[in-house]
Amino acid sequence: MRRVSILGATGSIGQNTIDLIARAPEAYDVVALTGGRNIAQLAHDARRLKAEIAVTAHDECLDDLRAALEGSGVEAAAGAAALCEAAERPADWVMSAIVGAAGLAPGLAALRTGTTLALANKESLVCAGGLILETARRNGARILPVDSEHSAIFQALRGEDMDAVERIILTASGGAFRDWPIEDLGRASLSEASTHPNWDMGQRITIDSASMFNKAMEVIETREFFGVPPEMIEVVVHPESMIHALVGFRDGALMAHVGPADMRHAIGYALHWPERQGLPVERLDLARIGSLSFRTPEPERYPALKLARQAMERGGLAGAVFNAAKEQALDHFIEGRVSFTGMAEVVEEVLTRLDADTDVVDAAMTLDNVTRTDHLARQCARNVMAERAG
Repeated sequence: MRRVSILGATGSIGQNTIDLIARAPEAYDVVALTGGRNIAQLAHDARRLKAEIAVTAHDECLDDLRAALEGSGVEAAAGAAALCEAAERPADWVMSAIVGAAGLAPGLAALRTGTTLALANKESLVCAGGLILETARRNGARILPVDSEHSAIFQALRGEDMDAVERIILTASGGAFRDWPIEDLGRASLSEASTHPNWDMGQRITIDSASMFNKAMEVIETREFFGVPPEMIEVVVHPESMIHALVGFRDGALMAHVGPADMRHAIGYALHWPERQGLPVERLDLARIGSLSFRTPEPERYPALKLARQAMERGGLAGAVFNAAKEQALDHFIEGRVSFTGMAEVVEEVLTRLDADTDVVDAAMTLDNVTRTDHLARQCARNVMAERAG
């Protein structure tokens, strides 16, 4: 039996991972499940999968978790230290699906054990790519990408020579406002930004899709994970969301990964790697689909892409600044304190201000420094917002 842990078990990626594991319970020994405030779901899954330990990130939820697990034999714990302790428990495969910068420390803790880490946490590579990759190398750990785009690239590159790669193309749905007049974007409401044209996702990721901040993050991830220069990474708008990424080679060939918009494919590929096994996902009917379309993303519609390239050009801890400013600006939009287009303006101003602070951006890439930079960038974003308000 393979020993597995799921960090971020109650989120979308975690639940899809549990769906696959629960279909073959005889093949897995579940070590740890972690979650946030959805204690009922966390306890239900811990009981069902007979996990060794269930951890909530929130100390104040510990009593509720203990009560929900009473009599099950599943250990309960809470807090940041407990998350890292759970990640350090011996396991053959660990899913890193905690949302946001909070997923960085547990992911590093898992890598220090030499495990295989299925990485779904975007922020880890954006904020601290060098630290993540060096920790894996030093401890003999393996990282497998779970973002659908990076899983697609990983699959297209299998058996290929990286020296033959000419470009990598990420596809983007274009989000809720891909066909809006650009002059109307500043008036976009929270409700409109929270509705995706292709599928149902959480509110934050849906808004990030509309602004293309999610794709901007993925551009940085691609540079970090695959070690390619930024100028080799392209983005195209692909409204049908059937092609997840393409790899172009020096002989002119393009290898495309085509599949349904179902995260269980990327999760299952990482779970079963290096083999391919059957997955309960839709089989595409190409004749019914008929055609696929592509277009260049407009810079005025999606300024996040330019800002990601600005952060990559700056280097150092600029990725951590970019991510923190983006998360804070998104909070402000959800709270009604900044317009949809104002989010990119806030991020750009934070990048500009902290670019001059070499003690921040050029600090050594350690967990403490990344955490410090995250806090400073969030405070800078709040300062920018206060100045704009006043």
